[in-house]
Amino acid sequence: MSRFIFSASLVIALSGATTLARAADVSAVAELARSSGCYSCHANGEKVVGPAFAAVAQKYAGQKDAAADLAQSIQNGSTGKWGRIPMPGHASLPPADVKRLAEWVLTVKP
Repeated sequence: MSRFIFSASLVIALSGATTLARAADVSAVAELARSSGCYSCHANGEKVVGPAFAAVAQKYAGQKDAAADLAQSIQNGSTGKWGRIPMPGHASLPPADVKRLAEWVLTVKP
């Protein structure tokens, strides 16, 4: 019985650590978005110049290559996906950061 309690406690502790790590990573990526200028044109839940991150997540939901497609738009820019205003590319961002940003945007909820 004590082995079971120990095992259950370990699982609970590890899942809590995983949740904290995810929260820290989400916070770090949100800060990356701020420092990269994403919030100059976007917000989490409302349209600014560009669409809300939540709207982007909704549009790409269920698409097989959503993160890769979004990363390409972040890196190279896009035109016509969200109206007449083009999104400028962010060629100076390292590909790993672009990937993290794309994956994060896809998790934003309204």
